[in-house]
Amino acid sequence: MGLITKLLQTYHTFAVVGVSQDPTKYGHEVFAALLEHGYTVYPVNPKYEQVDGHRCYPSLAALPVTPEVAVLIVPPAVTETLIPTCHQQGIKVVWMPPGAWSAQAVATCEQLGLEEVHDVCLVFSLRAL
Repeated sequence: MGLITKLLQTYHTFAVVGVSQDPTKYGHEVFAALLEHGYTVYPVNPKYEQVDGHRCYPSLAALPVTPEVAVLIVPPAVTETLIPTCHQQGIKVVWMPPGAWSAQAVATCEQLGLEEVHDVCLVFSLRAL
């Protein structure tokens, strides 16, 4: 957990791509947990204008700032298409929770020099801090 702890203590601005308005969905749980722990969090999902009173953005490119970490809570095929965008936007870390990552996504992060976390639950990691 050393790398995870370091990331969560070093970076403070997150984008949650695939956020949900539904509190029972993992995308909402991650968003809420990050807010609860004091992080600056930008919800990203073209389906919504707001999530829990926070403006929701249609894409990473639409964000008003570049987040340090992008949490990709989308199917692996979508994750694979978003990693080059993360690199182009200057995002430092890509976090791919269980169900969102693939070997190709991990390889692309490595090729582009992005720090990545895969197959690790962000909510559990926050609780373990």
